[in-house]
Amino acid sequence: MEFDSWPGETPAADVVRMRAGLAGLQDADAAVARAQAARIRHLAALADVATDQVARIASQGSREREMPVRSLAAEVAFATHVHDMTAQRDLGEAQTLVTKFSATVTALENARISQRHVDVILETGLPIVDDEVRMAWEEIVLDYAARQAPGRTKAYARQLAEAVNPEGMADRHARAVDGRGVSVIDLDDGMALLQLRLPAAVAYGIRDRLRRQARAIRDAANAERARRTEEPGAGHDAAEQPVIDDIRTLVQIGADVAADMLLTGAPAIDPTSGEQLPGGLGAIQAQVQIVVPVLTLLGKTDAGASLHGQIPIDPDTARHLAGAALGWDRVLCHPITGTVLEVDRYTPGTDQRRYLRARDQHCRGFGCRQPAHRCQLDHNHEHHDGGPTALANLAHFCTRHHTLKTETEWSVRQLPDGAVEFTSPLGRSYTDEPPPRVMFVPDPDSPPF
Repeated sequence: MEFDSWPGETPAADVVRMRAGLAGLQDADAAVARAQAARIRHLAALADVATDQVARIASQGSREREMPVRSLAAEVAFATHVHDMTAQRDLGEAQTLVTKFSATVTALENARISQRHVDVILETGLPIVDDEVRMAWEEIVLDYAARQAPGRTKAYARQLAEAVNPEGMADRHARAVDGRGVSVIDLDDGMALLQLRLPAAVAYGIRDRLRRQARAIRDAANAERARRTEEPGAGHDAAEQPVIDDIRTLVQIGADVAADMLLTGAPAIDPTSGEQLPGGLGAIQAQVQIVVPVLTLLGKTDAGASLHGQIPIDPDTARHLAGAALGWDRVLCHPITGTVLEVDRYTPGTDQRRYLRARDQHCRGFGCRQPAHRCQLDHNHEHHDGGPTALANLAHFCTRHHTLKTETEWSVRQLPDGAVEFTSPLGRSYTDEPPPRVMFVPDPDSPPF
C-alpha cells in the first residue's frame, strides 16, 4: 500500500484548503459581526423615536405612554417578519446596549467578539446599576471575551459582576422573584418544553422531590420484578391483573410524575387570601382546541393532528382527546385552499364563535400564536362606527393586539376571503391570511370506511 504522505500526516493540498477555508470563515464571521452591530444601532435609533414620542405625552397613564413603543414594534415586526413582542424586545435591548454597553457594541463592530458574547455581557452586566462600576466591569470582561468562548465568558462575567455589584444579593433576588412565571417552547415530533422560572431553591427542591419519587417508583418496580423471579408462579394467577414491567428511565419517570401532579393535583386554598374556593382549584380543568383529520380519527392513517391548529400531536393522543370531547364541530373546508367555508355542530352552541374559532385558530395579529379561546372577538370595523356583527367583520385578537388596534393609528379591515389587512401609521399595508387546513384524501384503492 502506498501513501502520498506518512499515515497520520495531513497532505499538503489539504493544508492549503483548510487554511483557505478558515480564512474565509473568519472573514465571514467578521462581516456578520459588523452587520449585527449595525443592526443594533439601527434598532436603537428607531427606539429613540418612540422614546421621544413618549416624552411628548403629557398624560402619566402607563397604558397611553406604552402605545408609541407598541406601534413602533408592530411596524418593525411586519417589516422583518417577526412577532411584535420579539421586535419590542430587540428594540429595548438595542437601546440598552447603545446607551449602557457602548464599548460592547464597538467591540462587536470591530469583530473582536461575537453576538453570543454580546448576549452574555448584556445578561450578566445589566444587574450592575452603578454606571461607573458597570463600565469598568465591561472593559475587563471584553478583554476576557476576546480570547474565550461565550460559555466561559458567561461564567467569568457573572462571577466578576457578583463581586463588584454594589447592590446586595437580597435586593436583587427580591426584584428577580417578580419575574417568575411559566412558559412553553414548541419542539418537534409533538413535544414541548415546559419551563418554570422560580427561585433557585424552589426549583432545585422540585427537581429533588421528583428524583426521589422517581427512585421510589423504580425501586418498587425492581422489588416486584425480583419477587416474581424468586416466586415463579407469582403474577401468573388468572385472577391477578397482567404484570407490566416498568422500563422507564429515572428521567422519564420524573417527567411523568411532574405531569401527573400538575394535571391531576387539586389544591383547594387560594394562596392570596387563604380562603376556600368553590370546588377548589382542582375543579379548573385544562382546555385545548384540537383539529383532527377525519381519517386520523377513524384510524385509517397515522397522520398527526394539531393543538390550536399549530402544534402537532401524535394520532393516538388526538383520538383519545376526541373520544373524551363533550361536543363536536364539523368544519367544511375549501378543497383547494383549505379555507373554512362553514361550521356546524351537533350539540347546541354559538355558530358565529364556532366558525371564527375554526377559521382563525389563534390571534390574527403580527405572527401571534395566542390560541383563539384566549382571545377577544374584535369588530374590524368598529361597532360604534356602524360595523356589523358579522363573520366578515369579526376576527380574534389577543388583548395586546386588540389594544394596539384600538388605541393607536394602526387600522384593520377584513377581506372577503377572511384575510386581515393591517395598515400601519407609515401607510404600509400587510396581510395576514387565515391559517390553512391540511386535507387528507383517501387512496382510491383503499377499502371504504
